[in-house]
Amino acid sequence: MTFNKKLILAIAAILALVVFVSGCTDTSTTSDVGTDVNTDSGSGEVTTITVSAAASLTEAFTELETVFEEENPDIDVNYNFAGSGTLRIQIEGGAPIDVFASASQSHMNILSNESLIVEESRKDFASNTVVLITPVDSTLNITGPEDLLSNDVETISIGNPETAPVGKYTVEALEQAGLWDKLQSKTLLADDVKQVLVYVERGEVDAGFVYSTDAATADEGTIEVKATIPTVTPISYPIAVVESSEHQTEAQTFVDFVTSDEGKAILQSYGFTA
Repeated sequence: MTFNKKLILAIAAILALVVFVSGCTDTSTTSDVGTDVNTDSGSGEVTTITVSAAASLTEAFTELETVFEEENPDIDVNYNFAGSGTLRIQIEGGAPIDVFASASQSHMNILSNESLIVEESRKDFASNTVVLITPVDSTLNITGPEDLLSNDVETISIGNPETAPVGKYTVEALEQAGLWDKLQSKTLLADDVKQVLVYVERGEVDAGFVYSTDAATADEGTIEVKATIPTVTPISYPIAVVESSEHQTEAQTFVDFVTSDEGKAILQSYGFTA
């Protein structure tokens, strides 16, 4: 990577960190990050934990939160969804994160090497596949990656391989197939897999590469799955408690739920292989 690319990524991560610190995503309630707050009933205290999770986990983890909080009323979950690389950089920058769920082993490995996660808490909990999709009304004859070489195909969206694992998986697969050098000039980089999906749903690109689980969440009648792409690296999702967490007991409780039979069943209902 050139110095300029590194500088751009660092600046982007810092900006994302500023936005993150000013307010995390919470699908159920708004509260201060990493603090204990009294419940409305006054019957006890609720500990808020912040979970940074890969964007592809958005729908599944939203349901996980609902079930988890019903079973653990003393723990409130705040989510921070983004590309795994962006989330990793935020943790490296000192963001107040309690749990990290990544769409790739590499970003978790980096944090492990920097002693930023609790090693004994790390577990693999899901796997996925990459698929090639097109807008549903596309008139182009696209049935696989080789068809993207056609002059009629102008723009292809992939996740930024530096920060979005789906992009790295895609580039590796295209390189192995001998297509990347010929297709690179056509690519439109997206922040994460959800942005790729939006580009294709809106017909703003001719094709895109997303996880099969994200393709399943597309608005009805907007996309078509054209092919499943064999990846060089198996797609597995690790989860771990962040070393700097001030609520490691509660964070571990969440990790244990995600990796439990109940958690796996929810993940499987969204298309993940647990």
